Amino acid sequence: MNSRKTILDRELLTQALRHMGEEDLLYLNRMVVERLNLLAQARSTVELAQFAEGDRVEFTASDGSLKQAIVLRLNKKTASVRTDEGQNWKVSPGLLRKAAAR
Repeated sequence: MNSRKTILDRELLTQALRHMGEEDLLYLNRMVVERLNLLAQARSTVELAQFAEGDRVEFTASDGSLKQAIVLRLNKKTASVRTDEGQNWKVSPGLLRKAAAR
């Protein structure tokens, strides 16, 4: 957890969880998952904002090789890029780095 003040005392929350039934726990789970998805989407949006169509970028592929590419499109969660070898990839913005122009 970060250093911001928490709204609810963790001990009180733990005690409340112990007394909740299955229906309440499932509801709480849905709420937590929705909040986590919203935070992830916000983080992705901020990361995507660093790039624009036409930017030269690089990323490390799953095999460990360094790929250089051009951003073709910014999607909701990924950037569509075309590598110098002509391959199209959808890459998480957290894996992209700006590259020097060729």
